[in-house]
Amino acid sequence: MGGVLRAEPLWVETFTGLRMGRFEKLVQAVRERGGNGPGGGRPWCLPLADRALLVAVYYRTNLTMRQLAPLFGISPATVCRVIQRLRPLLAIEPAPRPVADVERLWIVDGTLVPVRDRTVAASSRNYRFSANVQVIIDADSRLVIASARPVPGNKADAHAWRESDLPAIAAGITVIADGAYLGTGLIVPHRKRSGRPLRDHAQLRHDPLNHQVKHHIDLPTPTLLQQPPVVPGSPMGPGRPAGALRSR
Repeated sequence: MGGVLRAEPLWVETFTGLRMGRFEKLVQAVRERGGNGPGGGRPWCLPLADRALLVAVYYRTNLTMRQLAPLFGISPATVCRVIQRLRPLLAIEPAPRPVADVERLWIVDGTLVPVRDRTVAASSRNYRFSANVQVIIDADSRLVIASARPVPGNKADAHAWRESDLPAIAAGITVIADGAYLGTGLIVPHRKRSGRPLRDHAQLRHDPLNHQVKHHIDLPTPTLLQQPPVVPGSPMGPGRPAGALRSR
């Protein structure tokens, strides 16, 4: 059975959000940490780059192991073994801790987590029953700072933010977000109103803020796997990154 996904630029950038150069550095780091094993025994049916892509797609897309198996041309059992083998190697990517006396910058965004518990999920824009989980990360280290309790996935990010305990946690710290958080007091890009031009002073502030938000939110890095958030009281439980939590 031949697979479709391979460690090629089209598939890597589409399914992981990583540029090919960054993905190659990730594969090299996994290789240096023993991703190919000690040698001997039965060889893996996929090269290391494809296995690293499999794990990245697993965490990035919320696809199940049974769904990933035909995409890579392997069995669900092999998908499970690959993930179990490479997951710790991806999770130990070092990241610098922020300096205490330096002004800190945090980023907040919401992620839709597919779950089966209808008490915390609702039909969402990802066409699945999902929960909205708000996550704060540090802009420099990319480590997860805090996560909120899940709310129904059809609730807007701004409402989910206001109803969570994250505003209290972020008190006194600069927090940036995307345009979904207008009116929350966070730093967001200016939005052009329908039929009206964006004012000059707003445009001057909009460009650098918009670039900074998109740079940190739209380009995820493996360091997010280092400190997966724990959602208290959630049936999803800990142990997976913010964008990869899912009920089995």
